[in-house]
Amino acid sequence: MLRYIVPLIFGLAGIAVLVSLGTWQMQRLEWKRGLLSDIEARISAPAISLPDDPDPRADRYLPVQATGQVDDTAPLRVLVSQKQIGAGYRLISALETDQGRVLLDRGFIRVADAIPPTPQGAVTVTGNLHWPDDRNDSTPDNDVAGNTWFARDLDQMAQVLDTQPLLVVARQITPPETGVTPLPVDTAGIPNDHLEYAMTWFSLAVIWAVMTGYFLWRTRRPNTQAKAQ
Repeated sequence: MLRYIVPLIFGLAGIAVLVSLGTWQMQRLEWKRGLLSDIEARISAPAISLPDDPDPRADRYLPVQATGQVDDTAPLRVLVSQKQIGAGYRLISALETDQGRVLLDRGFIRVADAIPPTPQGAVTVTGNLHWPDDRNDSTPDNDVAGNTWFARDLDQMAQVLDTQPLLVVARQITPPETGVTPLPVDTAGIPNDHLEYAMTWFSLAVIWAVMTGYFLWRTRRPNTQAKAQ
């Protein structure tokens, strides 16, 4: 009897652990969905003027509107890739406003396209403040001399363009800029893999249950065969 009880307890314990992990991931999924919903609501809220002392945590994704002139210094080119389009660059320029010079993410051009002329005269930018986290362990260092950037490192960009380390990602520029497609802030880059994790844990629980049942069946077979003889 003991040879059945020990593997049965071991099997039930393993199933309980795997199911609890899957349940925890489902709870995390609901939390992440709520978080993404809050971020999307914040992104699409009515725009306000640039804050005097923005906070990277409290003001992330803050919708803002600013009027100023785009500096005609050559924009910084940040290498990115767009689905169904391919490789291209984000163009980062300096925007001179009443609140000072800030970084402006104007949008996307293809790698093969020439950099469009700098907008002349005053423009009104509607967009969001952002402190992007583009860099990971495999991200190369920015090629400042060659003007090829692999991450939007705000401090480094601000030093090159002589601005505050404050980035406005354009959602709309008025008058519109020909040849540049805005890449507004959204939640697409925020991972939400909790459903896949949950399905993995639940699948492992099912496999564990099947293996436990099979082991108990194999353990019982010799006795059954012995009785039959």
